[in-house]
Amino acid sequence: MPRIDFEATGGYREERFDAAEAFRGDSAKAVVTRFEPGQYIPVHAPDSDVVVDVRAGRGTVREGETAHTVGPGDAVAIEAGTRRGIRAADDERLEALLVTTPPPTDAEHEPVRRGLAADEFEPTLEEESDR
Repeated sequence: MPRIDFEATGGYREERFDAAEAFRGDSAKAVVTRFEPGQYIPVHAPDSDVVVDVRAGRGTVREGETAHTVGPGDAVAIEAGTRRGIRAADDERLEALLVTTPPPTDAEHEPVRRGLAADEFEPTLEEESDR
């Protein structure tokens, strides 16, 4: 994997979190994510494993029903198919590297788009609405 230059990837955005793809291979993807205070990636459950490596700031990483409070140097690994989301603390920015394997599909990120559009951290997932 090539060296990831964090300074050259994306930046903070007022309207929503920033996700800058830093690497993509056939079996893995690395994304540098930056969140202003209170911003989030809505809960979703793609069929890929993810490691969230927090580089700066504080926040919460959801893994199923567990909420992990995270800060610089913390990493959380989440298995494929598990509900997950990330939220920056209300009073500080958050920067993290997300490594997924395999890379999630565009369709698997539909709950993220719906959650952002509705301003919901925990949108109803399709499998839940089928019950």
